Amino acid sequence: MTPDTPIWSPSPGRLAGAHLTAFTKLAELSYDRKLNGYAELWRASVADPARFWSLVWDYCGVIGDKGATALSDGDNMLAARFFPEARLSYAENLLRRDDDGDALLFWGEDKLQRHWSWRELRAQVSLLQQAMRGAGIQSGDRVAGFMPNMPETIAAMLAANSLGAVWTSCSPDFGVDGAVERFGQTEPKLLFCPDGYWYAGKAVDIRAKMAALAEALPSVRQIIVVPYLGETGVFAENVPKAITLADFTAAYQAQALSFERLPFRHPLFILYSSGTTGKPKCIVHGAGGTLLQHLKEQQLHGDVHHGDRLFYFTTCGWMMWNWLVSGLASGAALMLFDGSPFVGEGRTLWNYAEQQRFTHFGTSAKYIDGLRKSGIVPMREWKLDSLRAVFSTGSPLVAESFDWVYANIKADINLASVSGGTDIVSCFALGCASLPVYRGELQCRGLGMAVDIYNEYGRPVRGEKGELVCTRPFPSMPVGFWNDADGGKYRQAYFGRFDNIWCHGDYAELTAHDGMIIYGRSDAVLNPGGVRIGTAEIYRQVEVFDEVLESIAVGQQWLDDERVVLFVRLRAGARLDEDLQQRIKAQIKTGASPRHVPAKIIAVVDIPKTISGKIVELAVKNVIHGQPVSNLTALANPEALKLFENLDELQS
Repeated sequence: MTPDTPIWSPSPGRLAGAHLTAFTKLAELSYDRKLNGYAELWRASVADPARFWSLVWDYCGVIGDKGATALSDGDNMLAARFFPEARLSYAENLLRRDDDGDALLFWGEDKLQRHWSWRELRAQVSLLQQAMRGAGIQSGDRVAGFMPNMPETIAAMLAANSLGAVWTSCSPDFGVDGAVERFGQTEPKLLFCPDGYWYAGKAVDIRAKMAALAEALPSVRQIIVVPYLGETGVFAENVPKAITLADFTAAYQAQALSFERLPFRHPLFILYSSGTTGKPKCIVHGAGGTLLQHLKEQQLHGDVHHGDRLFYFTTCGWMMWNWLVSGLASGAALMLFDGSPFVGEGRTLWNYAEQQRFTHFGTSAKYIDGLRKSGIVPMREWKLDSLRAVFSTGSPLVAESFDWVYANIKADINLASVSGGTDIVSCFALGCASLPVYRGELQCRGLGMAVDIYNEYGRPVRGEKGELVCTRPFPSMPVGFWNDADGGKYRQAYFGRFDNIWCHGDYAELTAHDGMIIYGRSDAVLNPGGVRIGTAEIYRQVEVFDEVLESIAVGQQWLDDERVVLFVRLRAGARLDEDLQQRIKAQIKTGASPRHVPAKIIAVVDIPKTISGKIVELAVKNVIHGQPVSNLTALANPEALKLFENLDELQS
């Protein structure tokens, strides 16, 4: 197969029923001209963003008062305001169904299964809405979740939002310091937690952790304990400020919901940066921009329809949880999972996918690589007739993983690698069910997203690597950073490099197919001999070796230059002997270039990652240079950094 041959193309039947086909017809009426293909639609969407986003509002049936103005100050990225007269409720848009159809399915590993209908979800939100109001929660207050990805988490978020409160969350595997660094800045009044959780088949007790958080977070008035392990009463007795969920809502009965319609930019979520280079940034996202962007991505790109069954493997500490939850606004049922994706010898997720007829399976590139090396072949063992799409994000999905997915999961699916992030709670580049898939590429730039690639001189380039930028405003730009009164930190984070241009910090390239390749974070780019190299280019070559479970590449300052150092974590029983080293170097040289070949390859028993599973190249680079790592609490396994200290192999 040549690079110009797609690895998958949508059938005529799929195109005929796609959201994008219907939306394009609506756009042609509005623009009063023919739009031949995705590229023309994309150009129209970024040339006239006011018209485009107004059409998205109409097509997706946003509930609320739209107002007469779709965009003001559109030439100024910082001053631009979408729908400045609009008023809406995110919760009202997500809870538009009230029937006995499936709303939420939940598997807690292979230990627990729950099912909520739309009517049951609304009833739970009603109870929590009343209880929160009774607890004094008002518009603008913060409500936090230290929660697994389970139905009660979504109900609590929707109840908070229905009152105009701001939801913020992280997962209960965070340490005390990591949680305090986040919630201590945003000062929630209520904090939801489970009575423990399952991971890798073991029950995890968090009572001591929650007692410490109760002491360290004076803003928290009550801790609401949600049943998971079946021990809420004992748990609440041992944690200060704690009350069981049943007691919190006991005085109320389900009734008709009320929704506070608020301005388009009213804060909805506070998300946190990984915090690996300092204190986590508290990124505030508005209700209208989040809703509109997610509706666009899920319907026009992901082709999510009413009644579909949408799954994303995520924790509540990753922005993909926020993205997943918005699927309710399209009338989809959400398939929730908590725990290890490899529990039950890696079979549990696929049992879930088959039994519940997933239409969309979302995961990370790391999971796909891990699945490939596990030996599991889903298409052999499970019936996946309903599955139409596999989504991947978190890190670049290498070309070989594209091949593996189509050969081992399903041949007729839209494999959509997506990239954006916490900063925009959405995507800059992503998939599209109406476009062909080329191996190793993200299919397209997002509609309404004026994404480009700039070289170091601030000029747009094609077929060359450079900085991923966005040159026009878009609705899901953050409202700002929490406690950044003059906006200085926000401006520096995204507009410090190019005037009036969002610079995202990804190193990327636009391809001949108008798709995109992400090579890694700009601040982790290697620079041997003055040639910039993305780390993903190296990982792509290393991942073909079954002996290597994972790897991390960093640049080491050496003899007035920078040399590439590759660390590898090997499969049990494998050895980094001379033969394996030479095979790895030969693969990198042939598959990438001689410039990519590491000067050193070193075996380690663990690689440090953030709690959301991303490897931390900058932290490792700091350690090998004897520099401090400023925020160890952002890491899931900070002890792994010790493995990189004072290595003899790096002294010559």
